[in-house]
This record gives sequence, C-alpha cells and structure tokens, in this order.
Amino acid sequence: MGQIESELSEIELETSWRKRLQEDFDSEYMTKLRNFLREQKTLGKTIYPATDEIFAALNATPFDAVKVVILGQDPYHGPGQAHGLCFSVKPDVPVPPSLRNIYKELAADVNFLPPKHGCLIEWAQQGVLLLNSVLTVEQSLAASHKGIGWEKFTDSVVNQLNEEMGNIVFILWGNYAQKKGEMIDRQRHLVLQSPHPSPLSASRGFYGNHHFTKSNEYLRTYDKTAIDWQLSG
Repeated sequence: MGQIESELSEIELETSWRKRLQEDFDSEYMTKLRNFLREQKTLGKTIYPATDEIFAALNATPFDAVKVVILGQDPYHGPGQAHGLCFSVKPDVPVPPSLRNIYKELAADVNFLPPKHGCLIEWAQQGVLLLNSVLTVEQSLAASHKGIGWEKFTDSVVNQLNEEMGNIVFILWGNYAQKKGEMIDRQRHLVLQSPHPSPLSASRGFYGNHHFTKSNEYLRTYDKTAIDWQLSG
C-alpha cells in the first residue's frame, strides 16, 4: 500500500481536484484521518482499496468532465473487490449482487447487454463520477470507516460540483446517498432518487426507475454528450 506516513497527503491526485480540495488535505480532520489509517495498518488491519486507488474516482473523472455523479456508501470489503469506483470491481472479480441488479435495470431501460465483468471505468472516462461517501473500509467489516472523516471530504467534493458546475445529474440510490444529496441545488442540477439496488431493496422501486434514460435526456437538453452506458466485454 506504500508508505503509510505519506498516506493521503503525498498520493497522486488529478490536478483539477487537487486544486479544489487542497484545503481539505491540509485540514485537521484529514490529519486525524491519516493518523487513524496509519494506526489501523500498524495493528495489522487490511484496508481496502489499496492506497493508490483511494482517490481513483477523482483521478478517472476530472472536475470539469463530470456530467453524472453516482453516490455509493463505502467500498466493497472483500479481497480484491474495491478499486476506488463505487459499485465497480476489477475485471477479473465476480460481479457483486448490487451491480448485477444495476445491469438488470440497464437492460430494461437502455437495451444494455450485461458484460461478463463488473468494471465501470468506461463510465468514469465519459464523465460519470463513481463516488463513495466513505473511501476506505476494513476487510470483511462493512461501514467500519464510517464517521472517521471521509464523509466531510466527500461532502466537499459534492459541494464543489454543486456550486461551480451546472446541469449535473446526481443519482442517489438509497437513504444514505439521498441524505448526502440534501446539499444539492435542485434548480441547477437534476437529482434522481430511488431505493438502493441491493437485493434487499431493488424490488421496492429501483427496478423501473429509468435513471439511465432520464440522465441522458437531461444531458442532451443542455447540449451535453449522452453517456454510452454499454460496457465492452
């Protein structure tokens, strides 16, 4: 994972995001967060994703390129799954249940053909910011890093987009994402909400939400290039 002493402060971050988030990196809460992660490593805990992938969502989608934001909760906590993009896994990892349900809705909404993998980097490269609210997690312990400071950092990410950009689509699945989205100005952006795609809740309104079609209709209205939701492979 690299040198823990340099965790978060020296890590490479895409220039447009670094400029806007430098104050957060220099803040007291981020110092505490770094110290927490260092302590966890010292205790022998396994943390996901790898250090160089913690900010993968921001690195894959520069600030000015963001057209759609999908908000997740925290990274997958199984070995080899998390790589810094919400709902996404590396190409050689089995597709998780929530993502399988996302594929089902895509198939019904935009004639999507599900690939054999669960890597969503192609969306990120088109301007879909795949942002978790919490950016790290301990192995096998969901939500184990909730409340240590990541929420404040990702609030800053969302707030920067809300205030500086116009006509972004914010996709909020589930109560957790919807609460985080309360700061978004609905007059300047489109906010799409539904239950979470988890097997526990997908049948309660996630299926049939047509968020992928609605996103592209909105983007076209403001002369932005629509997202090609189809994934290769």
